[in-house]
Amino acid sequence: MQVVKITITCGGRMTARFYVGVDVGTTGTKAVVFDEELRIAAMRRVATPWRTVATGAETDPLDLLEAAKVAIHGAIDAAPAGEVAALGVAGLAESGVLLDRAGRPVAPVIAWHDRRDDAQLADLGRCVGESRFAAMTGLPLRQQWSLTKHRWLLDNQPSARTAVRRLNVPEWIVRGLGGDEVSEYSLASRTGWLSLQDRDWWTDGLEWSGADTSLLPELVPSGTPAGVASDVLPAAGGAVLTVAGHDHQVAAIGADAVGVGDELDSCGTAEALVRSTAPGLPTPEVLSLTARGITVGWHAAPDRWCLLGATQGGLVLQRILGMLGISEDQRPALERRSAELGHPRVRVIAPPFGDLDIVGVDDDCEPAEVWWAAVSTVTDQIGMIHDAMNSAAGHHSRIVVTGGWANSHSFLEAKVRRLGPVIRTEVDEAGARGAATAAMMAWRTHRGTGA
Repeated sequence: MQVVKITITCGGRMTARFYVGVDVGTTGTKAVVFDEELRIAAMRRVATPWRTVATGAETDPLDLLEAAKVAIHGAIDAAPAGEVAALGVAGLAESGVLLDRAGRPVAPVIAWHDRRDDAQLADLGRCVGESRFAAMTGLPLRQQWSLTKHRWLLDNQPSARTAVRRLNVPEWIVRGLGGDEVSEYSLASRTGWLSLQDRDWWTDGLEWSGADTSLLPELVPSGTPAGVASDVLPAAGGAVLTVAGHDHQVAAIGADAVGVGDELDSCGTAEALVRSTAPGLPTPEVLSLTARGITVGWHAAPDRWCLLGATQGGLVLQRILGMLGISEDQRPALERRSAELGHPRVRVIAPPFGDLDIVGVDDDCEPAEVWWAAVSTVTDQIGMIHDAMNSAAGHHSRIVVTGGWANSHSFLEAKVRRLGPVIRTEVDEAGARGAATAAMMAWRTHRGTGA
């Protein structure tokens, strides 16, 4: 997206204009203030307030909103003097907030990884069928999507039955800041309620889960103006609000990796591949991808679909360093030594769920061999996802790498060997930057209407 620098004059002085990007993640909420050239001016991070339960985690919607407010206030307070023109919110998907007629939450927010909905998932498989569900929604039949957790709430929490509105987490934050109730497409694509091909609500999925279209607001693209901030944000009152979308896709926007065939490799604790593609993959290709655990949905970027697959690659590498007793200060030396050794004599087996296993260790084995074996294993796992995307959607255009593990020399070297050339982006806080980009778009649209 082209960035147009805009300044305003007040009494002969130039006033800085800022855009705030908010990224509500599973572990923390970040608010970042950007200037008109999308350079970071200030930021603040606050932990996401989950409470642990036997099946995973949940939180109070008001606590989640308060954490976002604290992060936003902190970032704005730390920024230079100026005007906050607009604010965009990206974040985790699947988790949602149920509201009564007065707009009050009536049930907890269930974490996307919570596993309380075992029985509901099994019933969905029996009633709808795995292939039909995947063909309609672009999602594998697994425990993650909104519709089974919604059904669990209706089955187990009477207050949930009084709800008249349901919002995804970033949509709830926008509403809580004074904005309008909307459903953004990339978030809707993670609910299990959106028909992929029709780009509209899937009535059979809604009916199975005990919901209907009246529960869900109007569907809108990322960057659509959704009202303005109220006095709950005194430092940004009147700022245009927008729902930027699902954090992974919004990070691809922030990293400038949304051309057809572009692939963002986000290398954090979880490693995610985000492939941007033209809409309209045939159903057999959609089923081929979902069978490999890859989701197909509408992107936060305009006129794009998104293919998304993930591994626990970063977590595996963290665990290996811990097993080896290697600190961050010692890691560069470990990486240099692993490059000298060539092919390791050991193998690291790292299933998606389960214990790590290191095979082939003897008395002469060096820690660097174990490290290179681990890097090779997690790279091959992400490589298989990459290959499946290429097979279904055509060869990629370029791979843009971001995230903490992209700073590892051996990690990048393994990627080049397995995937071919990669681009290490210099963009910091890609998710928040993408949300600020959506905010800038919303401000321009809002201003253009004369509102």
